[in-house]
Amino acid sequence: MDMRFTPDELAFRDKVRAFLQADLDPDLARKVRLHQPLTKAEMEGWHAKLNAQGWLAGNWPTKFGGAGWTAIQRHIFEEESARAHAPRVVPFGIAMLGPVLQKFGSKEQQDHWLPRILNGDDWWCQGYSEPGAGSDLAGLRCRAERQGDHYVVNGQKTWTTLGQHANMIFCLVRTSTEGKKQEGISFLLIDMTTPGVTVRPIILLDGTAEVNEVFFDDVKVPVENLVGEENQGWTYAKYLLTHERTNIAGVGFATAALENLKRVAQAQVHRGRPLAQDPLFAAEIALVEIDLMAMSTTNLRMLSAAAQGQAPGIESSMLKIKGTQIRQRLDALTRRAYGGWAMALPASGNEGEPEEADEVLSATATWLNNRKLSIYGGSNEIQRSIIAGALAKG
Repeated sequence: MDMRFTPDELAFRDKVRAFLQADLDPDLARKVRLHQPLTKAEMEGWHAKLNAQGWLAGNWPTKFGGAGWTAIQRHIFEEESARAHAPRVVPFGIAMLGPVLQKFGSKEQQDHWLPRILNGDDWWCQGYSEPGAGSDLAGLRCRAERQGDHYVVNGQKTWTTLGQHANMIFCLVRTSTEGKKQEGISFLLIDMTTPGVTVRPIILLDGTAEVNEVFFDDVKVPVENLVGEENQGWTYAKYLLTHERTNIAGVGFATAALENLKRVAQAQVHRGRPLAQDPLFAAEIALVEIDLMAMSTTNLRMLSAAAQGQAPGIESSMLKIKGTQIRQRLDALTRRAYGGWAMALPASGNEGEPEEADEVLSATATWLNNRKLSIYGGSNEIQRSIIAGALAKG
């Protein structure tokens, strides 16, 4: 395959850069660069700008209100957005639920929910993992019992990212205990303002409350909020996770992190010269850059195959493993580059702190927060099992 961008793709890249230059608030970009938590209003504001441009749902077909971009255009947009330190598009409605509804949802569900995702009427979160059912997702126990024209849901979800902002949650729930574990799971859309829903924050290593526990106590959900068929939710979940795992690889984020690492290594002095000139440290940068280049090429190959109608298989698991490892290595190298300053620091401005104290804090916070990358979306150990199983079958 030809790995070079076409003239049309290069023109699209220039258009994306011009948009980011004109419409991305520098203060917002700085917060993203420094890994500072964004407010709900800031994230919604960026979504609104992208939607007004027609670029919020680049992965959606135009018939559903999306941009209808090719896989290469989506790659370009994500890479340029990461380089410009634009807020990421919160993926739960756009990148996860949207494609599921488009493939498996009813016409009524598509007509109702998809426009609301685009215009920001609903903020979605994901209800998959449970205590004791994270990597082994099929072991979930959150129960939904059919009672007339409603399901009654009882149970718990955990690690619910940005659930504190959400008014809707798509959930995997158990509707049958017969047969294999995977055969009794359904995909349900739940209004989080319904009586019986409780959200409790979980404080992470970096001190933020990005994730939550969600409890369901006799929560009534209309039957029309069932996506697809009852007990077929595992099929829809696997389809959604394929999209999530590819996104977790984060080629654009890794590229931006590599550029930042090189800048930091050039600025930090080690034994009388820039750290970037230290042979051992320079070699480590080179090794991670080579791996990133190889992963980016693999990602482009997969995107090219997807553009030709081929469904991603174990490649998404491969990208998830390698992508998360690379991002964690970049985080660790950046933190090492700061040396003794890369500890938990008090608020900037105290005597003795470096001028770049906020950036040092950012490096530490990012390193801590991104420890989760190799766990969520299906741990890297599970991805290796998926790859091994697929290869064993030939």
